[in-house]
This record gives sequence, C-alpha cells and structure tokens, in this order.
Amino acid sequence: MSTRQRVAITGSSGLIGGALSSFLQERGDEVVHLVRRDPTEPHERRIDPDQGELEPGALDGVTAVVNLAGAGIGDKRWTDAYKRTLVSSRIDTTATVARALADLDEPVRLVNGSAMGYYGDRGDNVLDETSGPGEGFLADLVREWEAAAQPAVDAGCPTAYARTGLVLAAGGGALERVLPLARLGLAGPLGSGKQWWSWITLADEVRALAFLVDHPEITGPVNLVGPQPDRQRDVMKVLGRLLNRPALLPAPSIALKVVLGELAEDVLGSQRVRPAVLESSEFEWEHSDVQSALRWVLAQRD
Repeated sequence: MSTRQRVAITGSSGLIGGALSSFLQERGDEVVHLVRRDPTEPHERRIDPDQGELEPGALDGVTAVVNLAGAGIGDKRWTDAYKRTLVSSRIDTTATVARALADLDEPVRLVNGSAMGYYGDRGDNVLDETSGPGEGFLADLVREWEAAAQPAVDAGCPTAYARTGLVLAAGGGALERVLPLARLGLAGPLGSGKQWWSWITLADEVRALAFLVDHPEITGPVNLVGPQPDRQRDVMKVLGRLLNRPALLPAPSIALKVVLGELAEDVLGSQRVRPAVLESSEFEWEHSDVQSALRWVLAQRD
C-alpha cells in the first residue's frame, strides 16, 4: 500500500511498539502515540484505560489502530498481583480502544495485540489459526484479551488478532536473558529442551504488523511466527555455535519452577505454531530459519 496512512499505536514505548512506530514513520506514515501519561509531544494523545477514556479527537483521521499495550509477560514473577496487572493492562486498554473505535462514524482498521499463548502447551501438535484454545493462565488471558475488542468488531471495524510468538531481538524479547548466559557457554536446554519454540525476529514482527495494517481484508487470528519453529535445544545449539560457545549445561525443570514460579510453565511449554494466514497471504519473511534469525540478532548487538 503506497497511500500515506495515519496510524495510532498503544504500547509505543515497548520493544515492538517502538520498532513499529519507527518503521511506519520511515516509510512515510503519520504515527500517533496513545499514552497513559500527560502528552508531551505533538504526536501524542492521552488514553486512560482505568477510566475507559480516550482524549477527544485522538482518533481523528486515523486509518488504523495497532493496540500493543500490556505489561511484560516475562518481566516479573507471576504473583497474584502481577497476574492481575498482566490482565488489566491488556483488557482495559483494548476495551477502551474498541469502544472509541465503535463510536467513530466510519470503520477503522484494528490490529489488536495477542499471543500464541492462546494455544497453551500442546506438545508436538501443529497449531494454526483454526486450532482451539489451550489451558492455563496465558490461554485464558489471551481469550479475554481478544474478546475485549468485540465492540470494534460489532461496529464493523476490520479486526485482526496478532498472535505473536517468541520475539528474537537484540534489546529485549525472548533472548534478553539468554544471550549473556550463551556468551558464557551456559545457555543449554531449558528442561528437556524438546519443547517447540515458535519464534519471529523483531524485524519480521514489525513487517508483519505493518502488513496487517495494509491489508484490512485479513481479519480474525493471525499467527505472527516464522515459517519454521524449532525445538528449544536446537535454538540454543545454533546460538552457541554462532558464539563459538558450548550450549550443553541444562536448566532442570524443577530449578526453573523454583526460580520462576508459575512463569516456568510457559517457559517449558511447547507450541508448534504454523503461520497459515501469513503464508496464504504471501507474506515474505526476511528471516525464515533460526540461523539467519540469530545471525541478525547478534549483528544488531555488535
């Protein structure tokens, strides 16, 4: 799509939101940041999810909204209080955005953040967008998260749910805590290491989100993962090889559960996710295999 767009983003201070904002601006789009604090820049507008309010006129002229707000899944141990934060930071913002979109005179494209946690721990089963939900805290959270966008759907807004996998990036994402260990030769298998990691580089995540912005005919769940998932131990082997470090020392499941608490269930879970919608839409990945993906990540850090 060559037409210049006006895109509103929530979560613009996060890893993905910040990268997406830069990408859209570089290609010539106008970007509006919906922020929880008082705006300090001309391109910022205030959103107050606690009160369910959006600054008047915040969505004027907007052709698409990308809703990426939410506290980090792996940022803290999952205490009861933090689990409530994980839920409210997503549900309240999504509901606020969806209601604001429903009040507009014309339908606006909504790309709503979501996660492959929807599928739960499914072993070796190949999962695509037609697969049913799994069980557990994250699966329940994602179902609520997507459901919170329903007012926009009911109002005719073409809505896609971006079920993002493990994001590989230099400054955050799935590798943030692993890379320092890998450089010391300590990043071996987590648990058995047999669990499937459905990953996507930050570069391809951003390109996929922009692709969805540009293709409002794509609605419903969309798996944002690479075309080739890998077992966790194999990802670590490739990383170790690229760093010229061994990746042999395992982290036993019981130790992870002691250190991470309930979050360990997500780390040890297996999700073999296929990006069927992106494949059928002829989206092209820059990094389609784990070696090229990890080379890209390491090059970003150098």
